[in-house]
Amino acid sequence: MTHNKLLIEKLQESINSILPITAIVAAVSFLFIPIPSGLMLAFLLGAVHMILGMGMFSVGAELSMSKIGGHIGGAMTASRKLWLILVTSFALGTAITLAEPDLQVLAANVPGISTPVLLLTVGVGVGLFLALAMLRILFAVSLRTLLLILYAGVFLLAFFLDADMLPLSFDAGGVTTGPMTVPFIMALGVGVSAIRSDEKAKEDSFGLVSLCSVGPVFAVMLLSLIYRAEGGEASAAVLPAYADTVAVGGGYLGAFPAYFKEVALALLPIFVFFLLFQLVRLHLRRQPFLQILVGIVYAYVGLVLFLTGVNVGFSPLGEKLGELMALGRGRLLIVPLSMLMGWFIIRAEPAVKVLTKQVEEITAGAVSERAMEMSLSLAVAAGNALAMLRVLTGIPILYFLIPGYAAALLMSFFVPATFTGIAFDSGGVASGPLTATFMLLFAMGASRALGGNVMRDAFGLVSMVAMMPLITVQGMGLVFVLRSRGRAPEMQAGGDEIIELWEIA
Repeated sequence: MTHNKLLIEKLQESINSILPITAIVAAVSFLFIPIPSGLMLAFLLGAVHMILGMGMFSVGAELSMSKIGGHIGGAMTASRKLWLILVTSFALGTAITLAEPDLQVLAANVPGISTPVLLLTVGVGVGLFLALAMLRILFAVSLRTLLLILYAGVFLLAFFLDADMLPLSFDAGGVTTGPMTVPFIMALGVGVSAIRSDEKAKEDSFGLVSLCSVGPVFAVMLLSLIYRAEGGEASAAVLPAYADTVAVGGGYLGAFPAYFKEVALALLPIFVFFLLFQLVRLHLRRQPFLQILVGIVYAYVGLVLFLTGVNVGFSPLGEKLGELMALGRGRLLIVPLSMLMGWFIIRAEPAVKVLTKQVEEITAGAVSERAMEMSLSLAVAAGNALAMLRVLTGIPILYFLIPGYAAALLMSFFVPATFTGIAFDSGGVASGPLTATFMLLFAMGASRALGGNVMRDAFGLVSMVAMMPLITVQGMGLVFVLRSRGRAPEMQAGGDEIIELWEIA
């Protein structure tokens, strides 16, 4: 596929993802909650920047990050040196996470913690657990067993944690599995799984995304025990006031230089690492080498456009809308509106369409594509609803996360192993870019307006959205098991059939 065709395809995907929520927010603003015209114009321009940016960034990730991951994974496989696999996995996992757009947005909105400190902490968490995931593949450790041990440790540590940092810790796990990280991690895992020759090698390449989501949770929890946040409780944000179109244009033009520098610093470690690997080990031919360089340029420009659109126009309106709705009669609409936006956010994700189609194929129609789409849409809608319920009531997040993860881990004993792998990896698909860029800011605005604790009540939204698919996807697995009784099922619990999730990336 040529670059132009790929760009058109990715732009279409990004339009399908961003346009529905833009239309819903615009309709609510025009009909129910009046928004200053300058802020609305900045929001609409932000949506355009995000569509262009996410489209270009997706092209760059496909041309560069997945290729880099595949080449380096293959080189590590050829070396068959355990220390090289672990060190490279840690270094690349850390570097690639620093450039993840979802994480960049989250870190920029966390009060009291230095953005570089939070980015580095999460990056190290992903790097360490990517190395752990490689060990799991190489030594064929059960994913379910490892998840049980790790989540038991997470919730044990949670009881010793500051309540303000707990929701952020779980959110950090949700935002790391985005469009930059997932294709790279999956490609790396496929390469390393080739070391093993048994029939379950590819199946054990599942769980990379889910394990890399646990690492940041542990890392931010440990950070909260040793790092003293500056300023304590989140103060009210100062939203931009755009008096006219000149002010809106000035806001965007003034933001570009900062993001050019910020994104360059984020992508530099990946670029340097790739060049060193190319000189020492890969020795790619001119054409594939240049294609990767072109991909990095696409990713750079796309990430600049995306972050500029998010921070100048998209997120500020989300926060303002949440604030205005919470102060008036619109408070009654917060939960249903959040469910509606969650429903459209997940249905517009291109990765979901691939996932649902392959589940229907692997179950020979026992679980239909439509049923899977419905389950994921309900999961994200429910996750948004529960998160907004927390904003309105102040219910502690553990009251939701403990029973939710307990149910998900319990279900893993009764469904095919493939469904468990898909479920825990699909949490990253569900908590896509719009969850961190708009829904979280919407929750923060509502929480501030209600006089709540933003760190305790608004943060945690991403983790709620990421948790619900663990239950609904495995629920589809239970449906498959029940429908398979009485006939020869195509896939037994714990069977060897796989869905190639790296194709979703």
